[in-house]
Amino acid sequence: MRMIIGGAFQGKMEYAQKEYPGIRWVDGAACSEEELLQCEGVYHFHLYIRKSMEKYEEMRLFADRIIRENPQIVIITDEIGYGLVPIDAFERRYREETGRICTRLAAFSDRVDRVVCGIGLPIKGGDVR
Repeated sequence: MRMIIGGAFQGKMEYAQKEYPGIRWVDGAACSEEELLQCEGVYHFHLYIRKSMEKYEEMRLFADRIIRENPQIVIITDEIGYGLVPIDAFERRYREETGRICTRLAAFSDRVDRVVCGIGLPIKGGDVR
């Protein structure tokens, strides 16, 4: 598993396409669970979590399911835990759940890159300095 994380509009997808050319990508905002569990790469992974939480609420075991069923996936996700804490209870739960899922996936991943201003920096695996 590989992960690419960073803030919104930081060039994560462009970076991923250079690092992993030829990958078949699905959009987490629109894909089904089956598509996510079978794809080579997913972008907007945080939006997949949001969409699923709006339907099902419980996502805690989903990271383990991805690890078990699609361990070679490349995941692109926004870091959403920075900034002000939302007043809305769902928004707080969404941030918390996304952070926990991504933390679990990052622990399993062979490589995690953080992208800022289009520049990818390996923070796990790769050429970490």
